[in-house]
Amino acid sequence: MLKLTNPFLENIKEYQKEDKRLMEKLALINEGKETNIKIDENGIMRFQGRVCVPDVAELRKMILEEGHRSGLSIHPGVTK
Repeated sequence: MLKLTNPFLENIKEYQKEDKRLMEKLALINEGKETNIKIDENGIMRFQGRVCVPDVAELRKMILEEGHRSGLSIHPGVTK
């Protein structure tokens, strides 16, 4: 698994603590009632291995903007 070096993951981890729905899921995890969501070694909640992005507009916008700027993100037929 990834170590916390990505600033997005650090932001996500902090914002997850403020997201009411995710905290409700965390309570279920602690009670042993939620099995699809796990906490990784960095303390980040993941659903079936994928990062749970909190419902924070500015964080989602940052992630989307980075994805569009990244050389790893590309539309079919377009070169970057």
